[in-house]
Amino acid sequence: MTYTQDDRARLGLRESATFDRATIAGIQRAAETGIYDIRGWGAKRPLPHFDDLLFLGASMSRYPLEGYRERCGTDVVLGGRHAKHPLHLEIPVTIAGMSFGALSGPAKEALGRGASEVGTSTTTGDGGMTSEERGQSKYLVYQYLPSRYGMNPDDLRKADAIEVVLGQGAKPGGGGMLLGQKISERVASMRTLPEGIDQRSACRHPDWTGPDDLTIKINELRELTDWEKPIYVKVGATRTYYDVKLAVAAGADVVVVDGMQGGTAATQDVFIEHVGIPTLAAVPQAVQALSELGVHRKGVQLIVSGGIRTGADVAKAMALGADAVAIGTAALIALGDNNPKYAAEYEKLGSAAGFYDDFQDGRDPAGISTQDPELAARLDPVDAGRRLANYLRVLTMEAQTIARACGKAHLQHLEPEDLVAVTIEAAAMARVPLAGTSWIPGAGL
Repeated sequence: MTYTQDDRARLGLRESATFDRATIAGIQRAAETGIYDIRGWGAKRPLPHFDDLLFLGASMSRYPLEGYRERCGTDVVLGGRHAKHPLHLEIPVTIAGMSFGALSGPAKEALGRGASEVGTSTTTGDGGMTSEERGQSKYLVYQYLPSRYGMNPDDLRKADAIEVVLGQGAKPGGGGMLLGQKISERVASMRTLPEGIDQRSACRHPDWTGPDDLTIKINELRELTDWEKPIYVKVGATRTYYDVKLAVAAGADVVVVDGMQGGTAATQDVFIEHVGIPTLAAVPQAVQALSELGVHRKGVQLIVSGGIRTGADVAKAMALGADAVAIGTAALIALGDNNPKYAAEYEKLGSAAGFYDDFQDGRDPAGISTQDPELAARLDPVDAGRRLANYLRVLTMEAQTIARACGKAHLQHLEPEDLVAVTIEAAAMARVPLAGTSWIPGAGL
């Protein structure tokens, strides 16, 4: 017999906060299978996030800009510290690294099309560069990962920037999984792996024994590309203050900090939910590190990722000190993922629109996170690219609307003084006052 909520209330039944139904189901699944749970798409637990911050719009003590007459700039230059050819993007919203393998070929092409239409960059992800992605991306960042899957010096030279990945927000200190059903003949060929066999990504670079090795690696990559390409260093948000300082000391042009709300193709659920720190807590640490080194917005740029969804998120990240943001999961939703029209097929997967459970098995009916040729053919990369471009435009216009309301003529002019927090946790993490007070918890202690 199944009880409704009213039935449970009438019978005086109370669900345990410690052993709720999801926890009980997890224990039962582990006991039945003896296998830990693997999934993708980032932490689901509630965490302090950008929604816990508010902007102080202008009225008397500050003057707003008139949206129809006064310009609010959105461009950003990434990589001018050492590179001969830094990237000059029209908007500060970039596409994060998502691999061909985790995503289909049409999805990678659509990401390139959408990003190029609005003048921003996309990123390869693990497993190498595809011709579709390079052909449709005006600015393409090549990820150099611990696995070295698909690493090709010629492709490095074809890229517009290189991102050395040391960690990811959903799994800092750990590697990911690409299940065998997604290792198609083409994916296997690019990664030099057996077809149809589960692939485990390494958690650290094979020639990495400490921070000094990063300096050597960055110099090798600069020589390989004739010092033309900006070098990014990406870290999963944990000991962010120290990691950012070490990345700058090693010679990074751009530092990418990925909070634990960031998605992943697939890794252990226990990793996703219990390792790392929220994006909101990581940004001020990164800014403090850059500021103490004298390079914040003066030489080294900061890109923030992990749970960016709206123009308000973009504006808040930039007010806290980011130069740009990167989106992943939101970009896939813009392409057409999690579409309710596939509700019946999601149900067959044991999932539903809005949940992303079991998508790592490679049977995404939207044709995005799959290598099944029939499913992948459902995605029209031209139409999906247009949808992504529309979404990126909306994010940018929303961020501009907020910046103008704060009296700022450029998104990079937003600052912590424009923000307050609505919870003590967010105030402490973001290092901005609790709304209606001048109190920043922990400040001066």
